[in-house]
Amino acid sequence: MNLRACFFPVLFLAACHLFAQDPWQTFYEKSGGTETPRYDETYRYARMLADSSAMISWLEYGTSPQGRSHFALVLDRDGLSDPAAIRARGKIILLVQACIHPGEPEGKDAGLLLLRDVAVRKKHLNLLEHVSLVFIPIVSVDGHERFGPYNRINQNGPKEMGWRTTPTNLNLNRDFLKADAPEMQAWLTLFSQWMPEALMDIHTTDGADYQYVITYAVENLGNMDPAQTQWLNERYIPVIEKSMADRGMPIFPYVSFRNWHDPRSGLRTWPSTPRYSVGYAAARNRIGILVETHMLKPYHQRVESTVELMVQTMEILNREYKSLISATREADRRCTSGELGNEPFPVTFKLSEKSTQVDFLGFSYTVKTSDLTGNDWFIYSDTPQTFTLDWFHENLPDKQIQVPKAYVIPVEWNDLIRRLQYHGIQMQILSVDTEMTVATWKFSGVRLAQQTYEGRTRVEELRMQEISRTMVFHTGSAIIPVYQQPAKIIIHALDPASPESFLQWGFFNAIFEQKEYAESYVMEKVAREMIAKNPSLLDEFKAFDATLPESPVKIWAQYNWWFEHTPYFDAMKDVYPVGVLR
Repeated sequence: MNLRACFFPVLFLAACHLFAQDPWQTFYEKSGGTETPRYDETYRYARMLADSSAMISWLEYGTSPQGRSHFALVLDRDGLSDPAAIRARGKIILLVQACIHPGEPEGKDAGLLLLRDVAVRKKHLNLLEHVSLVFIPIVSVDGHERFGPYNRINQNGPKEMGWRTTPTNLNLNRDFLKADAPEMQAWLTLFSQWMPEALMDIHTTDGADYQYVITYAVENLGNMDPAQTQWLNERYIPVIEKSMADRGMPIFPYVSFRNWHDPRSGLRTWPSTPRYSVGYAAARNRIGILVETHMLKPYHQRVESTVELMVQTMEILNREYKSLISATREADRRCTSGELGNEPFPVTFKLSEKSTQVDFLGFSYTVKTSDLTGNDWFIYSDTPQTFTLDWFHENLPDKQIQVPKAYVIPVEWNDLIRRLQYHGIQMQILSVDTEMTVATWKFSGVRLAQQTYEGRTRVEELRMQEISRTMVFHTGSAIIPVYQQPAKIIIHALDPASPESFLQWGFFNAIFEQKEYAESYVMEKVAREMIAKNPSLLDEFKAFDATLPESPVKIWAQYNWWFEHTPYFDAMKDVYPVGVLR
């Protein structure tokens, strides 16, 4: 009998049995790296970590619409659980969050593995020397429980996962500024309390096929403070790319081809706006790191590479914590001092025609015409191929605004006042009716979207003319001084030129609606009286009338033109109700 042949299978089975009895084995590990836990199992395991380790504190920051706790774990070497106490020790805070899209759960499993390894198995303890970690395993807790095998058609595992949106069908990673969802309102309150120096938001990407298990994005293309942009370019990007490559896990900036799915068309990269997590972090003067594991890679590879990226990022933050603190303070100083208003503030950017060439690790592919749809059908092979691609990543300021000293929101729009408070924005609430002369805008050429987006009818096009008005702002109205830490959020939310503004999100659509009308037989008489006083009106009317197409509503447009030229017409129509103090 071959004793050796018998011994090793027995030893292997014994090892598997011991491993299976390990109480710290995660649900993901028990499944062989193919499954992810439901909310209750995630909650139980996270609670066990917090109860068993002095380094982990339990943090609840709200309750979801369906009654689930929003929870996070605070990992700190000294067991500190208060941001002020952590910073008093000279440390920085990294917030890592997962499952804002619950169908993309790698970050949840990766974070639980890392916290277990540090707090229970005492690995990577050096990561906590100058960094404390706040980890949210599941941001969208209710969406997570719309659980099933058919939630991600493009994705290679896990076997089952949550749904992309909340139960009210809102995408939380479009909601950071407008804060429609209760889940987002809870998150914003947490963020404003902790103000982490860095945010890591973990996702799974759709798109083309390529060799990278992970792509990433940081806001170094014009929308961050210069000091933080320099920190990213010099102290994070080259270091994280090298350290991951050295470990056999090369990473690449977030992939978006100029022509969908076609690598040879070149790459393009742009800054994120504050509706997205990392764009929001940038507007709050905080480093944002978007992690996008690749949907087609096996689930265990995506989780393991995410763990490694978290570890290597924390290694960098521990070495560079002082420089990051310095860059963060400089960014905040520019906002609070008023220096932000010394030059035009860009609210949009445009991609230039300049490009650089970069090596891209893809797979060879062919393109054929689909006999089903007639479209290009991209067929990827398993053969690795390195492409030399044009990369368009220079972004130039497009729309720019003059930063005011303050905005004034009338009390009748108090829903917006409440939303701004979630962002930690300081404001003065008027205790008496107050008359002010303010600047504001008169809009024309307004065109609304034909289809809703995130449940809102957005403004797609408008022209703006600044005007001056004397207004009475009633008790409860809010004066929002711009020069405070969330200055960029204030500007994006309240300046109507910003695509992220409450106005462009459709919060003010009622101001574009005409509510009073004139009867035709009344206007026939009034129009003649107007012409007698001002004959040039007749020429203006004829020029306008010549532009009208023949239609059943032409008669309405004709009489309404005359109505608009009377003092009876609504002077508040198309006028922005928010005041601006220059």
